[in-house]
Amino acid sequence: MAENLNYADSYAQSLVTLWDENLYFKALYASKNNGRFRWSGGKAVQISNITTGGRVDADRDTIDTAQRNYDNNWETKNLTHHRKWSTLIHPLDIDQTNYALNIENITRAYNVNEKFPEMDAYMVSKLFTDWNAIEGNTADATALNEGNILEVFDSMMKKMNEARVPFHGRILYVTPDAMNLIKNAEQLSHTLDVRDSKNGISRTVSSIDGVEIVMVPSVLMQSAYNFENGWEKAEGATQIQMMLVHPDAVIAPISYQFAQLDPPGAFTEGKYIYFEESCEDVFIINSKASAIQFATGEIA
Repeated sequence: MAENLNYADSYAQSLVTLWDENLYFKALYASKNNGRFRWSGGKAVQISNITTGGRVDADRDTIDTAQRNYDNNWETKNLTHHRKWSTLIHPLDIDQTNYALNIENITRAYNVNEKFPEMDAYMVSKLFTDWNAIEGNTADATALNEGNILEVFDSMMKKMNEARVPFHGRILYVTPDAMNLIKNAEQLSHTLDVRDSKNGISRTVSSIDGVEIVMVPSVLMQSAYNFENGWEKAEGATQIQMMLVHPDAVIAPISYQFAQLDPPGAFTEGKYIYFEESCEDVFIINSKASAIQFATGEIA
């Protein structure tokens, strides 16, 4: 019966639809690694890192003493990003706005304008911070222009190639300014799609050398944010122009999620109350840190 419907269930289903439309780093949040760890209690997750010895010469005439030729180390990550959001809703607000201020519309606006952008901001800034904390990692700070942007991209790709990062699956996240440079790069051979001139000419660049390109607003490609109330660019933050990443280098565990809408009652003074909470985080798998590269140079 409709009166027994738990709205949180319907809300979760709507959330999936909004996710694909509004989360720029959705491929990283959906990393296959999210099913490859174990909870070690509390807010800690452990990632298995198995290593083995190599092959040696053999012959037909002797038998060596067998011994264990593998090891397993647990890489521990502690979740620290604990967030919540709530609101009261007066029934008259719903009725007198012709249902414009119903819970679905309010939470939709919250997701699109606050929650999803915050998740994107947290993803890129957390990866940048953790990656820079690893000894030897330095973002490419070359001032970018149409004449060198592909050279910078090639340099990022070469570092991954040397580290044996799989080619398939790499994603290049870029700001709109960087995308414009790529579209007009001097080294790029342009092919215009004019098969249907009635519908105009397509100048879309969706990949380079088979690497998918995802354009992200500049405000969501900063090195640091203030998450005290929602999200905003932190003072002194660096503009990230490009991030080349393989999703297998990232893990985005969620230890707790809760969402519920309570009906009006005496305790809420006749108002609906909506509340949601989650404990989540984003980490780089240490052994795969080479599968992330950054470029932070100014646009010339």
